[in-house]
Amino acid sequence: MTVWQQWLDHPEQSRVRNVFFQVHLWVGAGLGVYVFIMSVSGSLLVYRNQLPSRISVEWIVDLHENLLAGSTGRWVNGIGAIGLTLLCLTGAVIWWPGIKHWRRSLIVDWSAHFPRLNWDLHSALGFWLFGFVAVWGLSGIYLSFPQAFDALLLLDPADRFTDRGLSWLSRLHFGRFGWLAEVVWALAGLVPAILAFTGVFICCRRVIFNQPSNPKSP
Repeated sequence: MTVWQQWLDHPEQSRVRNVFFQVHLWVGAGLGVYVFIMSVSGSLLVYRNQLPSRISVEWIVDLHENLLAGSTGRWVNGIGAIGLTLLCLTGAVIWWPGIKHWRRSLIVDWSAHFPRLNWDLHSALGFWLFGFVAVWGLSGIYLSFPQAFDALLLLDPADRFTDRGLSWLSRLHFGRFGWLAEVVWALAGLVPAILAFTGVFICCRRVIFNQPSNPKSP
């Protein structure tokens, strides 16, 4: 069996996939709480102008942008955004379940026992919302470390297009495209929190209880 055939039919036997899985597992475990906080606060900020006056908007903004820690928090935020982007890339690789089972990884079996339901949620949501999470990761890097992107603006003659692309990346982060986009962004913004919760459960199941990461249906 060639490497490609193994990847198509039995990706769980691939050494490369196992390396990506370990990276995904441990980076996800380390960023679980961070991703949860960013996810919930980001969804709230979509409707910050409609929040009750007793809730400090400014406080939530500072939490989301700087983790309430000024420039140090902004730097940590950038590292977290890099980690989130890494989770997207590794997740895209390890999502592939094999040619016989790929359709099953697109849906959630709500009648399954909890470990299987948890896996289905993590897998399906990660697939369908991959674009959103990837954009938030990349735009988070840009918003935290804008100086790192300055070199792109020096490109000639593409600097104008690069500047426009970075502007769009910032807009995509916040979903500033009207009320419908705000609804979508607010709901989709909670998905990373769900992925964080389900991912930590998968990690605990594998590491602490020595159970398979992908439980079989009963």
